[in-house]
Amino acid sequence: MNRSKNADFAERLSTAADAKKAQLERAARARSAAESPTAVERRRAREEVRVARDARIAERTATKLAIEAQQAAALAAAQATEAAAREAALKAEQEARDMEFAERAAREATMEAERQAARDARYAARKARKRKGR
Repeated sequence: MNRSKNADFAERLSTAADAKKAQLERAARARSAAESPTAVERRRAREEVRVARDARIAERTATKLAIEAQQAAALAAAQATEAAAREAALKAEQEARDMEFAERAAREATMEAERQAARDARYAARKARKRKGR
């Protein structure tokens, strides 16, 4: 039969103790390997790489933010310039409309005066004909 089926209690205890001892030895070896100078050096090198990477990321982020701020300022300046130009164009257009209205009003007043003068002349001529005819 199989040997594990025939093992008595003492053998099972000794096997468990051996396994526990081997596990503790492996843990001790792993601990000593983690505390070794080469492992410490590797961890320090990894930390330096991480710090350098974080610094590069921060620098890229700062550069990106500066560029975005510069673009936003340029956009705001362009919009302000465009708004000022649009305002000036609207003002010039309004002044042109006002001038045109004033000219039209002056022309209409002149034409009305001419019509009035022509009407007065006709009236005076009619009066003169009536006086002459008497």
